[in-house]
Amino acid sequence: MSAIDAYRDIIGLPHHVSAKHPHMSLYDRAAQFAPFAALTGYGDAVSEAARLTEETPELSEAAAGALDRKLAYLLDKMEQRPEVELTLFVPDERKAGGAYETRVVRVRRIDAALRRLETTARESIPLDDIVGMEGDIFAGMAED
Repeated sequence: MSAIDAYRDIIGLPHHVSAKHPHMSLYDRAAQFAPFAALTGYGDAVSEAARLTEETPELSEAAAGALDRKLAYLLDKMEQRPEVELTLFVPDERKAGGAYETRVVRVRRIDAALRRLETTARESIPLDDIVGMEGDIFAGMAED
């Protein structure tokens, strides 16, 4: 007896269609056999580890002194609401280090007690994040 002879009684019957379950689309059938992510979040972790950050800067005494002089000069010019270009080091929220960012802001006030610079846009910037400051306002500043 051959294999065909063993199934000869059912070979001509129509394909079974379930009365309980709807027909599954080819897309859904293929999805059953698709690979799955056994390590959920692993790809995100690899991407995060590959993302580069800069090291936290250490200002030299000369650079820190120059920045302090500019802040003191700004304090005297607050009534003008001076516009300055700040170079900030923004710490990264997820890993060590951070990134440099340049912003042009109009200074509203400097809170020395809280060590924050407040802008006219109501943004509060930590003085410790400022690594550079430029602007036309400093043209009138005496050189040391």
